Amino acid sequence: MRFEKYTSENLQYVVRYPKDYKEGEEYPVIILLHGAGGRGNDIEVLKNNPYFKITGEREDFPFVTVAPLCSGNTWFDLFEQLKRLVYKIGNETFTDKERIYLMGPSMGGYGTWQLAMSMPEFYAAIVPICGGGMYWNASRLVNVPVWAFHGALDTTVKLEESEKMVEAVNNNGGSARLTVYPENAHNAWSDTYSNREVFDWLLSHKNRNLRELTDIYNNSEIYG
Repeated sequence: MRFEKYTSENLQYVVRYPKDYKEGEEYPVIILLHGAGGRGNDIEVLKNNPYFKITGEREDFPFVTVAPLCSGNTWFDLFEQLKRLVYKIGNETFTDKERIYLMGPSMGGYGTWQLAMSMPEFYAAIVPICGGGMYWNASRLVNVPVWAFHGALDTTVKLEESEKMVEAVNNNGGSARLTVYPENAHNAWSDTYSNREVFDWLLSHKNRNLRELTDIYNNSEIYG
């Protein structure tokens, strides 16, 4: 698999192309948001991310993966740049616009939830891993299938963070599921990246964002 390095608005990112990549063809795209351990300014660190190590062992891995580098304290420090990068990737010639997926662990799990709620029309499905988010806003994901993962013994990000988000999505009419690893602490990503079913599940979804989004929190007298 081939890696290339790029920069957009001072946001560095790598793109890994599948083994038999051909210019001019469209591919399913995973946008990967790494966890806090990958922060910094050295783009080469991303190539050693567990996602790339584990999925790189698959000769038949069909996705183009786009992984930006967080040079700030959290993804929220770079959020507007991150959103514009998603727009840019959505317009790349290699991108199948119906099959853009979002995935990330820990800090990247929080980023995955928030980026999906901020621009849900872009994603066919998302996989947030040991993250959490603003569950009061989960109605934004009514059209976006979610498969979340968390370790039962996680003391870094509590399991209830994923539970609240998944419950809120489903309570608002969406489709979310949660897999809990009973023996795992914070590392819920290695088992997830190793699971072929996760990536088959992603490929089973195309973007069908047809239901109208509504904002029920627009009364400042009640919601501040």
